[in-house]
Amino acid sequence: MAGLGVVLAGLVLLFARPRLRVGPAGLSVRNVLGDRLVPWADVVDVSFPAGARWARIDLPDDEYIPLMAIQAVDKERAVDAMDTVRNLLSRYRPDLATH
Repeated sequence: MAGLGVVLAGLVLLFARPRLRVGPAGLSVRNVLGDRLVPWADVVDVSFPAGARWARIDLPDDEYIPLMAIQAVDKERAVDAMDTVRNLLSRYRPDLATH
C-alpha cells in the first residue's frame, strides 16, 4: 500500500514540474516530461488561444509548444505571466508585431 502512495505522489509531482524561463538565448520550457530551449529565431508568437487550458509558443508552419507553466486555472496570475512574456518577447524579438 505504501508503494502505491509513492507512485501516486510521484505522478502528482510530475504535474508540478512545468516551468518557463525567458532569457537572451530563448524560451526554456519544461513541461511534464522533458526540457526544451526554443531559440528566439524559432519563436513566431506566444499566445493563449480562447478556450485553451494553457498558453503556447507559436512556431513556424503552424506548429506550437504548449506552456503548461501558464494555465487558465491560474486566472490573474496567468494574465500577468502572459504580459511579462509578451514584454520580453518584444524586447528579444523587436522584429515581431506585438499584442
